[in-house]
Amino acid sequence: MSTPIFFKDTELLKEFNKHARLKTLPADEVLMYPGDKIVFVPIVMKGSIRVLRVNEEGKEVFLYHINPGQTCAMSLNCCRANKNSVVKAVTEDYTEMYMIPAELIDQWFRFPEWKEFVNNTYGNRFNELMHVIDLIAFSNMDAQLLHYLQKRAQAVNTTALNITHQQIADELHTHREAVSRLLRQMEQKGLVKLGRNVIELLN
Repeated sequence: MSTPIFFKDTELLKEFNKHARLKTLPADEVLMYPGDKIVFVPIVMKGSIRVLRVNEEGKEVFLYHINPGQTCAMSLNCCRANKNSVVKAVTEDYTEMYMIPAELIDQWFRFPEWKEFVNNTYGNRFNELMHVIDLIAFSNMDAQLLHYLQKRAQAVNTTALNITHQQIADELHTHREAVSRLLRQMEQKGLVKLGRNVIELLN
């Protein structure tokens, strides 16, 4: 796997090649839990990482994916504030990523290209989180469910998700019965096709 092509600064690339470490993980591997000390920040090169907010009772809410060429805004923020993780991160698929030591995040701000990369990450994630908040606050659960399914399908480049209704309910902080009812309604509308632990997006 090669160095990220979106970095052009030769001095930054020297630092990257010196300190970044390659890590590969299978699908459904938990990379980080809330409360974990953040010792590195990932830059995904292949695959995808699903980021979730978890409360004290263990209930989860899906936030966003970290896709190829992206990093985690939450991890960046916690590193810079010297705080532990506030999210759970799970690989969506087989994932290859570079790990940047946490202590270098601020040091690399001397490189304009790195500063731009970090600032763009904050901006993009802010927009995504605002969309999630709008869905939760102002939309019905069916809109939240469709958004969740679309994002998970996009993350693994497929239209058929191998996932249970209970797993969906856990990550949308709702009841399995509600998810099953909404999925049946979506199937009647021609939006999905349901199978045994498989949901196929049709539109």
